[in-house]
This record gives sequence, C-alpha cells and structure tokens, in this order.
Amino acid sequence: MTRIKIKPITSYLAISILLFTLAPYGYAKKKKKEDAPAPKKAVQIDHSKIDTSKLVWPLPPDVPRIKFLQEIYGENKPPVPAGQKGKKKQSWMDRVAGMQTTDNGSLKKDYVHMLARPYGIGVDSKKRVYVADSFVSAVFVFDLDKKETKLLRNGAEGKFGTIIGLTVDSADRLFVVDALLHRVAVFSPDWKLEAYFGDDHLEHGGGIAIDEENRFLYVVDTGAQRVAVFDADSFKFLRYIGGPPKSVGDEDAGVLSKPSNVAVDNEGIVYVSDTMNNRIQIFDADGKFISMFGKAGDGPGDFARPKGIAIDPDNHVWVADAFTNRVQIFDREGHLLGFFGTGGDLPGQFGVPSGVYVDKNNRAFVTEQLHGRLQVFRYFTEAEAKVMKEQKDKKSTAAVSAQSAPQTAAEGKK
Repeated sequence: MTRIKIKPITSYLAISILLFTLAPYGYAKKKKKEDAPAPKKAVQIDHSKIDTSKLVWPLPPDVPRIKFLQEIYGENKPPVPAGQKGKKKQSWMDRVAGMQTTDNGSLKKDYVHMLARPYGIGVDSKKRVYVADSFVSAVFVFDLDKKETKLLRNGAEGKFGTIIGLTVDSADRLFVVDALLHRVAVFSPDWKLEAYFGDDHLEHGGGIAIDEENRFLYVVDTGAQRVAVFDADSFKFLRYIGGPPKSVGDEDAGVLSKPSNVAVDNEGIVYVSDTMNNRIQIFDADGKFISMFGKAGDGPGDFARPKGIAIDPDNHVWVADAFTNRVQIFDREGHLLGFFGTGGDLPGQFGVPSGVYVDKNNRAFVTEQLHGRLQVFRYFTEAEAKVMKEQKDKKSTAAVSAQSAPQTAAEGKK
C-alpha cells in the first residue's frame, strides 16, 4: 500500500502567528514593580480574518493530502435588524449553568445553540453531518451546502441523558449512544424515534459503528471495558468482543482498558481504540483478535489517549489522539503514514480531539471537547494524489524544457 507522505511540519499559518507573537518580546531593562504597566487582555484572533486557502498537509512542494475547509461552532447567529442592538453576549458561566435549557432540561427554542462537548460524528446520504453533544444533550445536524443547522432535541425528538457516539446507516437511520441512560436511540430517516435498545447489555456506552455488509452494530462499552455487538435491524444482542483486564498490568491481546471508539472497514474488520492501553486493537467480524499496534508516548506513531477512530476510502486508519492534539493516519498493519495538528484553537489545531470521521465524499471531520468545535478537512485519496503528482511532474518537465530550448537565430547573433 502506498504511504501517504504527510510530513510533520507546522503550517505556514502557525509559523506566521508564532513569529508575530514572539516579535515584541526583546531584551529590556527591568522595571520596578510600581512602574510596571497594567496587564493587557489577551488578544483574540478573529478566525474569519485568517487566510486558510493554503492550509494543507504536507506543505509544498509535496503533493497535498489534507486541506483545511472550515470550522463550525454551532448554529449561526441571526442577523440583527437595522437600528436594533444585538442581545447581550452570553457568558461562559451562563452556558455552564445550563442557561440554554428550560427547567425540564429541554432546549430553549429562541436560543442560539453552540457546540460545547461534541463527540460522535456521522454523515447521511444527503451529505448532512450529525454531531452528538453531551453537554447540550442534542444532536446537531449541519447541512454544509445549504448552511443550515437543525437539532434533535432532548425532550422533543427523544429523551437524552449523556449522548456520546453516533452513526448513520446506509438507509439514513440514526443510532445515538446514551452513556447515562445505558442505551442506544434509533431514529428514522425523517428523525422520528423508532426504538431504544441495549439497556440490558450496556454499562456506559461510547463510540458506535456499523458493518453494513454483515448488519452488525458495534457499541463500545467504556464502563464494562468491552464492545457489545447487536443486530443492526432487529437490535438483538449477539455477543461481546474483548473484555477487562483480569489483573493489574494485564495487557494481553483482547484485553481492553477504557476503550472509547470503534470503526469498521469495507472488509468487516473491526478497529477499537483501546484508550488507556494507548493502542489500537483489530478483530474480525466474528470477534476474533487479529492484531494490534501502538504504544504510549508522544513521538510519531505513539499514542497518548487515542479516542476517535475512522476508516477512509483507501482503508487507512485515522486516530484522534486526545493528549497530543493531533490526528494520525496508519495502514492496517499499523505503519504511520502521516499526521497533522497540534495544540491550539486556530484552524488546523486541536483542543482535545475526541471524534473523527471520513465520509464517502472524502471529507474528514474532527470534533474537539475543549473548544466546542467541528473542523472540516478535505482528504485527497491515493488516486487523486497520483494524478496531482503526474500533473506536477509534467509542469516541471515542461518548465525545464523551455529553459533549455535552443536559441533562435536572432538570439544567436547577439
């Protein structure tokens, strides 16, 4: 399999901002305490003013494999009518106090709802993006083409406690994992509640993934430290995959320590984020252990609390690492192909990334627990990268040929 050549190089954007930030700090004579100026408020960068058109990984001259597209924080604020003052901006403390909900916990209708603790991600056949938010207790539905946002609300479309993982099947049915209520909620394509299931087999659910071919639904049970497998149509419980350690320090194959997420490739192979063991474990469709990769650390290919996991159209494994604030990409054997991201709140940076998903349209999505944000990227497949490289090589060859072309008769006389 061809490796993705994504170099671990900081983007021009990050370098520029770093230089801009460091420039004012030179050597100066130390002032007395009473002469020191009052501390200034931190300057917040307006992200809308940042040019992200060239924010790609790897940087030129290499062929880009990932490109930043946009960042989303929640519903768009309605425009303020001419001559009227806007409403007072809601403080962070108000949000934490639950000002966005009514007394019974449902969302206020006239409130602009913002992502706070986004986690699970899914995409339907209409390219709408679904994001589960455990703090808001709602599923955000973003139509990026129409620039519209809708919500599946607690107390309206369903009853939610702490929702974490979600997935959408090929028929556009939505499955939402509720850790607090120990169950999975199922919604029809028109967002009508169909069923709840799993409460007899889930202790504290996390991520979820579906095997469309075998019709298996995999739900990570972080509390019980295993993965529950259900029939995706009847919701009947089938079996468990993996299990908790039998003793302290037990890291044998199939032993899971606080697993968080799961993904399935096009061959029905199952990948589990074994979060506290800092590794990825791989199983077949029958739950038999195949292999594993990863170890604790902060170097390339290492993990420090891997959480979100996804499979791209080339069958590469994407892993969102919460502590190192980056997304790493591997082949199935666990060879590192590339990574991008670093800590921060600028485009292309992350604050505790917890969910990652790559759809059929080669859009990659990452949710962040710290910043309450969904970032959208474009993934260039191996086939696309090959075409781009060929075009680049042709241009380079043409440029060299033009420079080495024989002189004309007129130029020769000179």
